[in-house]
Amino acid sequence: MSLSRDDVAKVAALARLALSEDELEQMTRELSKIVGFVSLLEELDTSDVEPLAHPLGTTNVFREDEPAPSLPVELAIATAPKQDGECFLVPAVLGD
Repeated sequence: MSLSRDDVAKVAALARLALSEDELEQMTRELSKIVGFVSLLEELDTSDVEPLAHPLGTTNVFREDEPAPSLPVELAIATAPKQDGECFLVPAVLGD
Protein backbone atom coordinates (compact mmCIF):
# COMPACT_ATOMS: atom_id res chain seq x y z
CA MET A 1 0.00 0.00 0.00
CA SER A 2 1.29 3.45 -0.78
CA LEU A 3 0.07 6.76 0.47
CA SER A 4 -0.93 9.56 -1.85
CA ARG A 5 0.47 13.04 -1.58
CA ASP A 6 -3.02 14.21 -0.53
CA ASP A 7 -3.09 11.64 2.31
CA VAL A 8 0.20 12.95 3.66
CA ALA A 9 -0.90 16.58 3.25
CA LYS A 10 -4.08 15.82 5.20
CA VAL A 11 -2.17 14.12 8.04
CA ALA A 12 0.32 17.01 8.12
CA ALA A 13 -2.55 19.50 8.37
CA LEU A 14 -4.16 17.53 11.19
CA ALA A 15 -0.80 17.50 13.01
CA ARG A 16 -0.45 21.24 12.38
CA LEU A 17 2.75 20.70 10.37
CA ALA A 18 3.65 23.21 7.69
CA LEU A 19 5.52 21.16 5.09
CA SER A 20 7.18 22.63 2.04
CA GLU A 21 6.59 20.98 -1.34
CA ASP A 22 9.95 19.16 -1.08
CA GLU A 23 9.20 17.99 2.46
CA LEU A 24 5.75 16.82 1.40
CA GLU A 25 7.24 14.75 -1.43
CA GLN A 26 9.92 13.30 0.87
CA MET A 27 7.41 12.46 3.61
CA THR A 28 5.11 10.82 1.05
CA ARG A 29 7.95 8.53 -0.09
CA GLU A 30 9.12 7.74 3.45
CA LEU A 31 5.66 7.13 4.92
CA SER A 32 4.75 4.92 1.95
CA LYS A 33 7.82 2.78 2.68
CA ILE A 34 6.87 2.53 6.37
CA VAL A 35 3.28 1.52 5.55
CA GLY A 36 4.66 -1.01 3.08
CA PHE A 37 6.90 -2.56 5.71
CA VAL A 38 4.03 -2.78 8.18
CA SER A 39 1.79 -4.37 5.55
CA LEU A 40 4.33 -7.24 5.33
CA LEU A 41 3.01 -8.35 8.73
CA GLU A 42 -0.23 -9.36 7.02
CA GLU A 43 1.66 -12.20 5.34
CA LEU A 44 2.48 -13.87 8.67
CA ASP A 45 0.37 -16.80 9.81
CA THR A 46 -0.74 -15.88 13.32
CA SER A 47 -3.62 -18.36 13.58
CA ASP A 48 -2.03 -20.23 16.49
CA VAL A 49 -0.68 -17.14 18.27
CA GLU A 50 -2.73 -16.17 21.28
CA PRO A 51 -3.59 -12.45 21.48
CA LEU A 52 -1.73 -10.60 24.20
CA ALA A 53 -1.46 -7.12 25.61
CA HIS A 54 2.22 -7.34 26.51
CA PRO A 55 4.99 -9.62 25.24
CA LEU A 56 6.26 -10.44 28.73
CA GLY A 57 4.36 -11.87 31.64
CA THR A 58 4.11 -9.09 34.18
CA THR A 59 2.67 -8.73 37.61
CA ASN A 60 1.83 -5.68 39.63
CA VAL A 61 5.21 -4.18 40.44
CA PHE A 62 3.87 -1.39 42.60
CA ARG A 63 4.26 -1.27 46.35
CA GLU A 64 1.29 -1.75 48.62
CA ASP A 65 -0.81 1.37 49.06
CA GLU A 66 -0.45 1.98 52.77
CA PRO A 67 -1.46 5.17 54.57
CA ALA A 68 1.43 7.23 55.87
CA PRO A 69 1.68 10.61 57.53
CA SER A 70 1.88 13.51 55.10
CA LEU A 71 3.91 16.69 55.30
CA PRO A 72 2.78 19.30 57.79
CA VAL A 73 0.99 22.15 55.99
CA GLU A 74 3.66 24.67 56.99
CA LEU A 75 6.40 22.58 55.42
CA ALA A 76 4.41 21.79 52.28
CA ILE A 77 3.72 25.45 51.47
CA ALA A 78 7.01 26.86 52.79
CA THR A 79 8.57 27.36 49.34
CA ALA A 80 5.40 28.40 47.51
CA PRO A 81 5.72 31.77 45.76
CA LYS A 82 2.34 32.81 47.15
CA GLN A 83 0.53 31.31 50.09
CA ASP A 84 -1.68 32.43 52.96
CA GLY A 85 -0.35 30.17 55.71
CA GLU A 86 -2.79 27.37 54.93
CA CYS A 87 -3.11 27.16 51.14
CA PHE A 88 -1.27 27.84 47.90
CA LEU A 89 -2.47 31.04 46.23
CA VAL A 90 -2.80 30.80 42.45
CA PRO A 91 -4.39 33.02 39.81
CA ALA A 92 -8.04 32.33 39.10
CA VAL A 93 -8.58 30.50 35.81
CA LEU A 94 -12.35 30.11 35.85
CA GLY A 95 -13.32 33.63 36.89
CA ASP A 96 -14.53 34.70 40.32
